[in-house]
Parts: sequence; C-alpha cells; structure tokens
Amino acid sequence: MKIAVVILNWNGAKLLQQFLPSVVSYSQEANVFVADNASTDDSVNDVKANFPSVQIIRNKDNYGFAKGYNDALKNLDYDIFALVNSDIEVTENWLQPILEKFQNEPKVAIIQPKIRDFKNKDFFEYAGAAGGYIDQYGFPFCRGRIFDTVEKDLNQYDDETEIFWASGACFFIRSSVFRQLGGFDEDFFAHQEEIDLCWRAINCGHQIRYTSKSLVFHVGGATLQQGNPKKTYLNFRNSLLMLVKNLPKKRLFLIIFIRLCLDGLAGIQFIFQGKPKHTFAIVQAHYSFYSLIGRFLKKRGGHQIDSYFKIKSIVYLYFIKKQTIFGKNS
Repeated sequence: MKIAVVILNWNGAKLLQQFLPSVVSYSQEANVFVADNASTDDSVNDVKANFPSVQIIRNKDNYGFAKGYNDALKNLDYDIFALVNSDIEVTENWLQPILEKFQNEPKVAIIQPKIRDFKNKDFFEYAGAAGGYIDQYGFPFCRGRIFDTVEKDLNQYDDETEIFWASGACFFIRSSVFRQLGGFDEDFFAHQEEIDLCWRAINCGHQIRYTSKSLVFHVGGATLQQGNPKKTYLNFRNSLLMLVKNLPKKRLFLIIFIRLCLDGLAGIQFIFQGKPKHTFAIVQAHYSFYSLIGRFLKKRGGHQIDSYFKIKSIVYLYFIKKQTIFGKNS
C-alpha cells in the first residue's frame, strides 16, 4: 500500500522545526508532504533547506483545515492518506499497525492511533485521546476525555475497537473513501469537519477504528487556543451544521431545537464565568447557522443511520451526574 503523510501548515515554521524530524525519521514506509496554506513566515524555505526528502504542496491561500486538505490531496496518487497536524510527534513504528489494519480489514476506511499529550505525556490529549463518539445531541467526547476532564493513560484503552470519529490531529483514511465522500466539507473551514466526514462515512457503510498499537503525541491548541472565542464560534456553528447534514430525518428538528436550547444555557454559563466574548461567539454561531441551514439541508445524503450515538446525553451525565470518566459512562 502506498501511503502519503500530509502535514497542513500555516505559519508554523517553529512547529515544523520541532516536530517534522520525528515524522521524517519514523515514516520510511511513506512519502512525506507539507501542504502550505500560503504561509507568510519562513515555513516553506525552512523545509526545503532542512528536510530535502519532504515534498511541498503550495495552496494559494489560507483555506483552513477543510479546503486546505481538499486542495492538497487532489493530485496525490496514494492508497492511504495520513493527515497529521504540524504539532504531532510520532513514535517509532507508528505506521505499521495502521497499514496492517487497512490491509487485513477492507471494510475499515478510517483509523486513529492513540493520542497522548506532548506536554504531559502520561495523559491522553484533548483532541482525540483514544477515539471519539457523540451523544444524541451531537456533543463530541472521547475515550480518555470528556469535556475538560482528561484521563491519565493507565493502559485502560490498550485495544482495537470501533469508534464513531477519528481525530483530525492524526487521521488515516483510504484515498478512495476520501474521494467518494467528496473530502471535507469546506463550509466548515476548521473544527468538527473530521467528525462530519466520519459520520458521512458511517452513513455509507464504512467502519472507523482506533488502535493503541500506534502512538503519537499532540501539543494541541497550537494553531487556535482552546479558550479562543473564534474556536467557540466554529465549534458551536459547525456542530449544528453537522447535525443538519447527518441526523436521521425523524430526529432532525427535535434534536436541533433541543441543541439550540442547550447552546443558550452554555452561553449563560459563559456569562457567569466572566467570559462574555464566548457568549457572543455562540450568538454569532447561531446567526451563521440560520444563514446556512438551507444550504446544508440540500447536502443531506440518501441514508442516515439511527444508531449514531453511544450515550443519550453526555451533558447530563457529566454536569448533573458528575460522571467524568468514559468507562463509567459506556
């Protein structure tokens, strides 16, 4: 199998200097690419000077995660795409377990490795941990991370299992499936586009897996910090748009209504926390959602699975029942 490791970059010269060496050293089975989103720093020149084996793909503008990857992958002729953030440190033999699973399980379309925190290496990392799920209302959570509670890795997720979504921080997908699905939804720009892609893949009958046999470390928030109101805006807006595209028809309008109410409660909570900019970001997200809902209704596919959620309400279990560990919720 031919595999391309593709790192999307925007003004990440320092990150590439720090993390690209591990990717180059431990990816002998792959060709490594840096897809540059029209950086204005020295990213491209640094890569050319210091990593001659790494190939450069130049995008014409900063297209964000979704269109940035869509454009970068258009002309790559490989069986597997490994989409890797520029703040990922990979480990020795990280690719072999992934390739073996693709070779031995033809129904598996997407795979995520174990993702631990680069800054606190005994703990899982927020964006992906040991594989993701959503609840009935579209709130994402992971094995190893629910909302802001991140678990220590005590080998509790040393397995291989089916998951609902794989983290875009380190995301493996068959190129044929990526193209079948039309790639990432470019209206998302960034955040939750990988969950949308995974949901569409499952609606089409594909399977998604997590394997602990491959390990990477992720800095997290290196591009857009967790407390940034823009991130709040994109997460709330994109989550609603994802629901419009992928929910089964019989659940669509009730779930959207309940979710809008829950978002309102989140906005009130931000006010009490002294974070009015995040409340305003949710209001902006809703206005943007209303302006886009017609377009996204037209994007609905022909089949939506009913059994898309693992837990009815992760919000209720976490904030009301105080169940903060995945194993206690599953």
